[in-house]
Amino acid sequence: MPARRVAIDDPAAPALEPYTKVRERDLVGRERLFVAEGEVVVRVLAERSRLRVRSLLIEERRVDAIADVLARLHDDVDAYVVPQRVMDAVVGFSIHRGILALGERGEEHDPRALVRDADVAVGLVGLTNHDNVGGIFRSAAAFAAGAVLLDDATCDPLYRKSIRVSAGAALLVPFARARSAHELVDLVADAGLTPIALTPRGEETITELPRGRYALLLGTEGPGLPADVLARTRRVRIDMPGKLDSLNVAVAGAIALHAVTSRR
Repeated sequence: MPARRVAIDDPAAPALEPYTKVRERDLVGRERLFVAEGEVVVRVLAERSRLRVRSLLIEERRVDAIADVLARLHDDVDAYVVPQRVMDAVVGFSIHRGILALGERGEEHDPRALVRDADVAVGLVGLTNHDNVGGIFRSAAAFAAGAVLLDDATCDPLYRKSIRVSAGAALLVPFARARSAHELVDLVADAGLTPIALTPRGEETITELPRGRYALLLGTEGPGLPADVLARTRRVRIDMPGKLDSLNVAVAGAIALHAVTSRR
């Protein structure tokens, strides 16, 4: 049976409460729930992710565009169909994509088990920019990284903007959180992966790395990885013949992942 379509014309309807004040809830969390925004991302959640759709909020003119997804969902999933004015009133701002889904986070991955069988992993240290985290997850999916590990300071990949920027990849690539950057390094090293870090002062270029199992560690733009973490890695650089010697962390991560995975 497909998802249940429920027409609602009142922004104060109790069923819509989980979607109220979306931006404010982005900041404080949703008790093991998250919001996916836009048709592309909602399709990834419904069709390809291990995570479960709890409900959908759809602007009435967008129902036909997502009808095939609704047909494949179970009948315990409610699809709330509303006019644009109701959607805007509920979420707290004018939303143009017209499709939101409430998802359940599911069980958290064990970080040790997650990296054990990965040939390539990504480790994020201190990344608090949701655009960068989303972009890195998109590259991790594109280049088939087996896992992403986060330290305790890195922002939530299931934040609405991170999911959107990742084009849904944050719903696909398995991730887990370490208690610190040093525990993250311990986890990948114990799994037999070589931790590598990008730095302009790297002793070798990323293209010179031999075939192997690697964990690419990425830190904040500007400061980069903390010195005590950097000291525990194999330091590599991306040679740049142009007039700038630095790249956005998500772009640098994509280049490095391509270099590492192309030699598997």
